[in-house]
Amino acid sequence: MMTYYILIGGIALISWLVSSRLKSKFKKYSKVHLRNGMSGAEIAQKMLDDHGIRDVKVISTAGRLTDHYNPKNKTVNLSEAVYSQRNAAAAAVAAHEVGHAVQHAQAYEWLTMRSKLVPVVSVTSGMSTWIVFGGLMLGAAAGVGFGFYIAVAGLIMMGLATVFSFVTLPVEYDASNRALAWLKQKNMVSQQEYAGAEDALKWAARTYLVAALGALASLVYWAFQVFGGRD
Repeated sequence: MMTYYILIGGIALISWLVSSRLKSKFKKYSKVHLRNGMSGAEIAQKMLDDHGIRDVKVISTAGRLTDHYNPKNKTVNLSEAVYSQRNAAAAAVAAHEVGHAVQHAQAYEWLTMRSKLVPVVSVTSGMSTWIVFGGLMLGAAAGVGFGFYIAVAGLIMMGLATVFSFVTLPVEYDASNRALAWLKQKNMVSQQEYAGAEDALKWAARTYLVAALGALASLVYWAFQVFGGRD
């Protein structure tokens, strides 16, 4: 188990470093005010209009970095700071979330795949590690018996969560690319503002990359434990 604790600790440290860097980037670019004077909400609404999307609402949601697109009720949810602020960071986040709305409207295949995985992963991801561990305790190490099959079931659940993490990557990167392309093509930001938006979105994407690599590392570790690996 010591190897597992070291693995989890290392992933947690990297995740914290990337998250801290992301927050510092958004703080920095929150001071780069947009020359057009538009708020995040206005940026989002214009991008929706430019893509001919009329059935999606832009709303404010509580918290910080809580921005997201909800495909169920077709809403672009912007955190309070992003919704009302008029800076490069707000423009980047608002356009990124609308990027997801555009993906939805155009039936982007990776988003469709991710949406199909959400119901399953939301139920299984939280319990998968415990199921694998329980199977090991019941004798999965022998490679036979009830405990082994329980552990394998847990690995399958963990594998689905890992697939979900990797499917999320093209969804997030594509949304950022759509956002940046629109900001540039429509001349919504200056060169300095664009550079800030691009940098902020790159660091946001790295949080998903770290999460995916962490999920894969955890899956590989437990697979070795179940199928014969040892510390």
